[in-house]
Amino acid sequence: MLPPVLNVIALASFAAALSQRALDPVLPHVADDLLVTVAVAAGLSSALAFTFAIVQPVLGAAADMFGKARLMIVCLVLLGLASILGALTTSYPLLLATRVLAGIGAGGVFPVTLSLTSDLVGPKLRQVALSRVMAGAMTGNLLGSTASGVIGDFFGWRGVLVILGSLAIAASVAVALGFKGAALVKPTAKADLRKLARGYKVIFRNPNTLIVYSAVFVEGCCILGLFPYISSFLFDRGVTSLSIAGLVIACFAVGGLFYTATVSRMLAQLGINGMMIYGGIVIAIQLAATAFSPNWQIQALSLLLMGWGFYMLHGSLQIFSTELSQEARASAMSLHAFCFFMGQSVGPIAYGFGLAHAGKMPTLLVSAAIVFALGFTSAKLLKQRKPADAGSA
Repeated sequence: MLPPVLNVIALASFAAALSQRALDPVLPHVADDLLVTVAVAAGLSSALAFTFAIVQPVLGAAADMFGKARLMIVCLVLLGLASILGALTTSYPLLLATRVLAGIGAGGVFPVTLSLTSDLVGPKLRQVALSRVMAGAMTGNLLGSTASGVIGDFFGWRGVLVILGSLAIAASVAVALGFKGAALVKPTAKADLRKLARGYKVIFRNPNTLIVYSAVFVEGCCILGLFPYISSFLFDRGVTSLSIAGLVIACFAVGGLFYTATVSRMLAQLGINGMMIYGGIVIAIQLAATAFSPNWQIQALSLLLMGWGFYMLHGSLQIFSTELSQEARASAMSLHAFCFFMGQSVGPIAYGFGLAHAGKMPTLLVSAAIVFALGFTSAKLLKQRKPADAGSA
């Protein structure tokens, strides 16, 4: 039986994800309003994503020291206020600064929701519970760009930031009420840097650590790193509609939702190792299919299947990350997110180099081969191990 408070955690994950892609559909309007090029305005999204990644070790440690639910509430408020302040800015540098703050806020929500869920749910139901929280984030990613486009048509890009920022603040209130009086709101002990250092030692003493962190980096690079090029691939096929491009990319999140509906059955049939192997196979097939430039309808189906396979693999890797440490679980999950988002930062650069020098088909086929091997390698090398600090506190 999953705890009802899991719905509150999923709501927080949804609100944070909703704001992360807030400006992507309205970047041309931002560029016109602030007198910069669209290429420069695109730096707003990069700034948020990069900040999200680099703050992970710090925020994970803060969650372990000061309380996970408490930090999640503070970060949701920061995300909301940063978005609203961004709507009031009159220059690009000021808007960029608010997106950096929003990156810090978003960065303190999603990994903490995963570690908090792991605290609340035992290992047997943990992958199912994590899939529920991930469903909140996936729905936020799915609706974020769509909602921003609709809001932008009526209220402009400033209205997008005000409305989505207000939703983040409302989510912080819901989390505060949902955890009112709960023991997890307060840290279990006073802040202790020596305890924090011990937590990191426990994490990196675990043989699974370097394997799982390397695996999620490769995932971010080879899978999510492809996404900035999907629209251009469709454009090469003569599909210039941004609505169709958005629909195709959104199918990846739909595949993730399909994963949440099937994870219990698949886990029982395949086990966690089988999930990694089959997830890698499904992703590799779809990357290879993309190399052959299918029409947009086939590409949409391919992205849906890729999303399903991705969450089979990624959801399994998350389970191993939650078991790297018991006392420093938030730190472990934040390092997990750091490696994953750094992979997403490197991925577009690597794909850009490959596409420019080798061409589309060789680049995507190499990426497919890497992910294919990743599933088998992860299943072979990762072993279920009890955290070294389990039961120590």
